[in-house]
Amino acid sequence: MIKREKMSSVDTAWLRMDRPTNLMMIVGVLIFEGAIDYEQLKSTIASRLAPFRRFRQRVVVDPSGAWWEDDPTYDIDAHLHRVALPGLGDKLELEKFAADMVSQPLDDSKPLWQFTLIENYQGGSALLARIHHCIADGIALIGVMLKLTDAGATGGPPGAPDSGDQPQRDASDPDGGGTDEDDDETDLWKQLLAPVTAAAIKTIGYSGMAWSKYLELISQPEKATHYAKVAGAVTVEIAQLLTMPDDSPTRFKGSPGVLKAVAWSEPMPLEMVKAVGHVTGSSVNDVLLACVAGALRQYLIDSGDDPAGVEIRAMIPVNLRRPGAENRLGNRFGLVALTLPLGVANPLARLAAVRERMEALKGSYQAPVTLGVLSLVGLAPKALQTQVLDLLAKKATAVMTNVPGPREPLYMAGGKLAQMMFWVPQSGDIGMGVSILSYNDGVQFGLVTDKSFVPDPAQIVEGFFPEFEKLLLTVLQCPRGIPLDAGTAERRIFARGEKGARYGARRHAGRTG
Repeated sequence: MIKREKMSSVDTAWLRMDRPTNLMMIVGVLIFEGAIDYEQLKSTIASRLAPFRRFRQRVVVDPSGAWWEDDPTYDIDAHLHRVALPGLGDKLELEKFAADMVSQPLDDSKPLWQFTLIENYQGGSALLARIHHCIADGIALIGVMLKLTDAGATGGPPGAPDSGDQPQRDASDPDGGGTDEDDDETDLWKQLLAPVTAAAIKTIGYSGMAWSKYLELISQPEKATHYAKVAGAVTVEIAQLLTMPDDSPTRFKGSPGVLKAVAWSEPMPLEMVKAVGHVTGSSVNDVLLACVAGALRQYLIDSGDDPAGVEIRAMIPVNLRRPGAENRLGNRFGLVALTLPLGVANPLARLAAVRERMEALKGSYQAPVTLGVLSLVGLAPKALQTQVLDLLAKKATAVMTNVPGPREPLYMAGGKLAQMMFWVPQSGDIGMGVSILSYNDGVQFGLVTDKSFVPDPAQIVEGFFPEFEKLLLTVLQCPRGIPLDAGTAERRIFARGEKGARYGARRHAGRTG
């Protein structure tokens, strides 16, 4: 008898988001310093993925819902392919190949993943991975990819496979207990308030004792006054999500098509980003997002568009796993809507605005509320799910995610990994995905765009480091001890700061011209 498991409501929501113009796949590229042996790679993938049952299960949908079902014909050869790039086998050809694969659906008669070894990339090898979002989110998949790697060319894996073969829990179940059938509860109160309380504990940074207090709260109705307070905050967040105005109309929005384009940057030293963040009192994420906003602003200018007053909204995933559950498959994240100030010319003022807005989001319930919404719409009819998610998608221009990778270099199948990059899928009519990944003390910026919106994402990617240079030069020429807020930063645009920013732009133009 073929074994089946009910798919969680959140994972079901991601399964049903697929549409021809936006496929729900996480796509990654791993670049090696040298050539990789195909048979050794196949053996590594087959053995290291074996503990993760999701990679041997296909998805079956019937009137009762979506199910994980063991694939009786599972064969690693159906999931690992090998190709050679045409022409020179350079970065441009690899980007074209990756873009084509972003637009091609996975075979739904088999487990929803596929790896492709590119055997002639710049004299070495590259590996392109495609994994459907219903299997796991980016945080969990980083953990899966780490299971495929070693600490040295001949060493063992960084960590032994963990509980990947255990039954997967619904992402709306904060204590990790119960069965999937128990988790698919239609009660709105439980679906929304359970992830809200769990996320609040995680966000505030309480110790592990908070989880005991949370479970105690669940079991003691007399403490329901806390729920009343949380419920009020939840109501406000839902109202704000539904009434958010559309962001500025730009060439980045429209009705997407099937064809996509991808690009990624060269690694930038992570220590440089940390230094700027330390001086300005900002997080690494704040600095990187401010540089993204600057690169998008410059692209509008170069395309003949006026960025004055332009603000675009980006949906940013927020990890809501409790400590120790990072490697559990499935989807356990919410979304927050960050408005990027593309209309702000001064890089320091732009950083200040991003920092202030991110701080406001950290104190909100927006992320857990969106997780609760995903859980609910995964139980609802698909037509209703489409209406709800399309409503949210219309409020945003892009999906942006920042995933921390390993600090040390890794090896796979005997080959050293030089670079790692991935692209996030977009739902509804969103036509841009921005990915930031740190690895081996470097940080890379990746971009996937709808080809009808932005046919040349490499132009935006190439502007990422110059925007960081402008910010760095402006910071270096400002007096120390300036409190970083948007108003102060905007007033501190003195001549030498502007001169430094112009110098950085000219320096980059001379280097790339």
